[in-house]
Amino acid sequence: MKNLLTVVMLFVFSTALYAQKDVTKFLGIPVDGTKTAMIQKLKAKGFQYNSSGDYLTGEFNGRDVRISVVTNNNKVYRIMVVDDNNSDETSIKIRFNTLCRQFENNKKYEPMTDKEQTIPDDEDLSYEIKVNKKRYEAGFYQIPAPLDTVAIYNESKQSLLDKYTQEQLDNPTEEISAKIQLKYLINKYKYDIQNLLTMSNKLVWFMIDEMYGDYYILLYYDNGYNHADGEDL
Repeated sequence: MKNLLTVVMLFVFSTALYAQKDVTKFLGIPVDGTKTAMIQKLKAKGFQYNSSGDYLTGEFNGRDVRISVVTNNNKVYRIMVVDDNNSDETSIKIRFNTLCRQFENNKKYEPMTDKEQTIPDDEDLSYEIKVNKKRYEAGFYQIPAPLDTVAIYNESKQSLLDKYTQEQLDNPTEEISAKIQLKYLINKYKYDIQNLLTMSNKLVWFMIDEMYGDYYILLYYDNGYNHADGEDL
């Protein structure tokens, strides 16, 4: 039992290491590394850095926005995108629902929930926020790159070189073919688990923020691997 537990722990650990190679991206830029490097990459995309306010300005998804780079232990874990201009209640509801549908129709994303995330047309937004303290938010996962099944099969075949020659693997008997197939199924299952772990840490979500009757969208691109996890407690 102890040996089995050790094997399982090693598998989980190796899986986590693999998963960290694929992190949330913002405009194709990994949400990772140092704040200085991230700011430089965003400036290369055309955004302007405001040093006094420590944010960048520019256009994103057809809107003028402000972008903040947030870190934990000197590693970037979040890109926060905030509307530069406020909206009224009707406009923010339309904007929120439009964002939901844009993410839902984008094959790079998977909703975090099966529940409907859009706001009903007859919802009294201001009343729900001020009186019922309701929070309007929607979340999605960035989907990892699809598995290369051919590469996994070749990797599985080559892993048997300690038992068979290359010629035997290239021209396998029925017995050897069965062993290659078993290795392939095990490795594919491992990579499927890795992809699930990866996706759970590639978070993109947004919410409505209200301030003195004005409404804004706050959009977050989070790298779950770099979030605070109580390490400073």
